[in-house]
Amino acid sequence: MSDSHGNTPAAWSAVTVCLIGFLIGSVGLMFDPVSYPVFWVGVAVVVLSGVLFIVMSKMGLNSAKH
Repeated sequence: MSDSHGNTPAAWSAVTVCLIGFLIGSVGLMFDPVSYPVFWVGVAVVVLSGVLFIVMSKMGLNSAKH
């Protein structure tokens, strides 16, 4: 197992953005009637969190030496 175990700026940023995306999507599902545009914005934010992680990893922010 790695020494950093996910404790890198790239991992923390991606998880934070992903949680915000889940929050947005959840709020969209709680509206009455369900607001699908808000839900899909949340889904898009979750997908972008994966892109954010890849970009930050390529920038070198996914190493134990940060």
